[in-house]
Amino acid sequence: MQITVDHPRCEGHGMCADQAPELFSLDDDAELTYHYEGTEIPAAQEPAARAAVNACPVAALRALS
Repeated sequence: MQITVDHPRCEGHGMCADQAPELFSLDDDAELTYHYEGTEIPAAQEPAARAAVNACPVAALRALS
């Protein structure tokens, strides 16, 4: 599974980082860092990744199977 991030749409709420801190983090300027950009997420992290996608209030994340 992969996640795509619409960076311009992201408003830095941090809900994705709350759900999946191994995958997402926010810097001091509330800019999102996705630690698996362009690569497959480890299978063990998929439930957290799906929770992060569902938690985003502005739909800036999308799961690709």
